[in-house]
Amino acid sequence: MGTLSWITHRGKFSRKIAHGQPWPRFTNCMRPTVSFLQDAPQLAHPYRDERLLHGLLDRVLPHPRRAALDTDLDALGDYALMAWQRASTTTRRKPVLTPWDAWGRRVDRIELTAAWQEGPHLATRHAVLAAGHENHEHARLEEFARVYLYHVASEFYTCPLAMTDGAATALKASGNQALIERAMPHFLSRNPATFWLSGQWMTETHGGSDVGQTETLARWDADGQWRLYGRKWFSSAVVGETALALARPEGAGEGSGALALFYVETMDGVQRKPQLVIDRLKDKLGTQELPTAEIHLDGLAAWPLGELSNGVRQVAPMLNVTRTWNAVCAIASMARAVALARDYAMRRQVFGRPLIEQPLHAQTLADMQAEFEGAFALAFEVAHLLGRVEHGSTAPREAMLLRLLTPLAKLWTGKLAVCLCSEALECFGGAGYIEDTVLPQLLRDAQVYAIWEGTTNVLSLDALRALAGDGLGALRAAIATWQQGADPHAAFAIDAALDAAIAHLDVAPAQRATLEAGARGISITLARCAAAALLARQAAWSQARGDVRPAAVLRRFLGHGLLRLADIGPEDTDLLLG
Repeated sequence: MGTLSWITHRGKFSRKIAHGQPWPRFTNCMRPTVSFLQDAPQLAHPYRDERLLHGLLDRVLPHPRRAALDTDLDALGDYALMAWQRASTTTRRKPVLTPWDAWGRRVDRIELTAAWQEGPHLATRHAVLAAGHENHEHARLEEFARVYLYHVASEFYTCPLAMTDGAATALKASGNQALIERAMPHFLSRNPATFWLSGQWMTETHGGSDVGQTETLARWDADGQWRLYGRKWFSSAVVGETALALARPEGAGEGSGALALFYVETMDGVQRKPQLVIDRLKDKLGTQELPTAEIHLDGLAAWPLGELSNGVRQVAPMLNVTRTWNAVCAIASMARAVALARDYAMRRQVFGRPLIEQPLHAQTLADMQAEFEGAFALAFEVAHLLGRVEHGSTAPREAMLLRLLTPLAKLWTGKLAVCLCSEALECFGGAGYIEDTVLPQLLRDAQVYAIWEGTTNVLSLDALRALAGDGLGALRAAIATWQQGADPHAAFAIDAALDAAIAHLDVAPAQRATLEAGARGISITLARCAAAALLARQAAWSQARGDVRPAAVLRRFLGHGLLRLADIGPEDTDLLLG
């Protein structure tokens, strides 16, 4: 007998005939048909269709500043759209470390993704970093509007940009004129050929926040040069040309007060300096395009920023900057997740109608949108306040407000990004769990926002320290100002929640442990109160111009509740953990 084989033509099955056998009779069940094809979500233009950013810039920026800014924002939106389409149609890549060349030379070459190769050109052409250091009070707002649009498309190239921004801020604060003249023109360059990135090498194997255990040694050599010896456990900008590193000068005492902050340069022409050895790249849950490295320093030349002690104090000026980057990048991820979920709901047909018309699903999307808009309002208020404080155009109390709002915004947006990205994936059903939809990457990447630049608990304790000064008075005054002209019912709800949080702060010194145990709930409550007051401000401004939508956002946000306080029972904690 002859052999049979099956072939397809234009999606239909047929059979090759051998030795004159007759064609078979086909039944309908033998003809597979495609009965369902699901449209993928489409990304609207991230700037032209971005209602929130336009509303913010219309309210805050003087009109003459908009033209140049709009050009950059529109171009960054174009790039973000292209990057989403590219990610949806290509295989995801990771950086690759090649330690040795073919002839045994140590090269520590890192191959980067396309977005990272494009990063220096995008960042300099559109002044993503340089805009934040212009001499006017809106500089930081304009910078972070660019960051907001660029971040997701950049594949976390914004991480070394944030580190570089922090390094530039620390250098300016140090007053070290030689280093300022050496590095700042490169950090703020608008030419990719002369642009430098800076890392921040603080973390060692003992952990992140307890820098007092730093073991990296700074040694003064016979040639009159400081050199660093030791191991850094997380180095997120190892591809940069410079870094700031904490090290203990040889002979100095123990603890964080004896540490010094050093500036290093990593490249010798196009080659990495041999005194900087890359041990390996980290295999991470998310941010996989970002080459995070473990490194050894074996005599790398270094220059102190200032005195050879109190290095941690010299790091402090950059924290407001890098934590603001973290918050803005978190809301950028939320914006992407919510936008895709909303678009998909308009395309997906279930039970005879679009998913967006299913009441429970529409309710879920509206809840996500309201939370995102609250986070957006708080993150950009911090960005704008940072620029005004740096420019010297604020009252002294507003510097205290910035000191408090920065950790509050960072910790709340970090936690909320994970929540909203997880909810967004659920909106896609099983497709949200499939890697080649590119959707799971949103959730994996979001997890880092609660970890970088201080975990939620570290920042909650930092917020308590800010409250111990005049932070609480500054927050009360700001919320009162933001609520002027707002709906009185909203103002009453915000004030009641603020009073409840303040009541939790009123404990005797002997009850410090109880206060610290409740710090997370207090911090998130204060963040939500501030966000609600900012939404009230935007709602009042918009209603005066005939737009009632922000008032609906405020009502929805308040409906979720502002209080996140917990009754702390130390004895219960001991029982649960015993």
